[in-house]
Amino acid sequence: MYDMGTRKRALVLVDQGRSLNSVSKQTGISRAAIRSWQERIEPLPRMATPDPGPPADERAYAYLLGLYLGDGCISPHMRGTGYYLRVACADVWPGLLQLCREAITKVRPGIGVRILQKQGYGMVTSYSRHWPSLFPQHGPGKKHERTIALEPWQQKIVDVHPWEFIRGLIHSDGCRITNWTTRVVAGEKKRYEYPRYFFTNLSADITRLYTDTLNKVGVDWKQSNSHNISVARRASVALMDTHVGPKY
Repeated sequence: MYDMGTRKRALVLVDQGRSLNSVSKQTGISRAAIRSWQERIEPLPRMATPDPGPPADERAYAYLLGLYLGDGCISPHMRGTGYYLRVACADVWPGLLQLCREAITKVRPGIGVRILQKQGYGMVTSYSRHWPSLFPQHGPGKKHERTIALEPWQQKIVDVHPWEFIRGLIHSDGCRITNWTTRVVAGEKKRYEYPRYFFTNLSADITRLYTDTLNKVGVDWKQSNSHNISVARRASVALMDTHVGPKY
């Protein structure tokens, strides 16, 4: 067991950009313990924070909102002075890491953003006391176990920039794949390929936000189960390709 002071000192070293291995060697604390402290998420108190005003770039905010609802979280600093916004981005899509970082800096110009490398993914991380105001969907527990609803000002942004919101959701919890099938034509078996988009999220509220926005931009979709949304019609896939495209 380690006291809070020891934990804070170790996490300060990590926040300075030191590797877990380096901090472990210096402090004598196991990497597993440091990692568990680093990733621990406490229930967020509903603290009053100064109003940061609207996002500096609403288009970037609509995209970042989609990323946050899919793979993001907000957690308090251990000293209680502010909050971390964290968005997980898989290493197989390095372009996504850069897009996420750019979106954060456009929403809050001048803010620091860094990437904490994990096994198989990077955690895009930014510190500010204003994140709970900009993302009021934060709260204790998992998103799919509580109500997720947009504030009126957020919905207005999504209504103006629906494709950026859809793009953020797809980049977090969706994908573009190519299906194939075979048919016999004039006695010859031929292979046919066709693309489609999938979106999967355990939260019925977040799924509804996605499908409601698809409806507004004229994209046909189907729900194959309670968590999976498919876009397969050729015209709708073409729309998605124009405004979203595959991850990279």
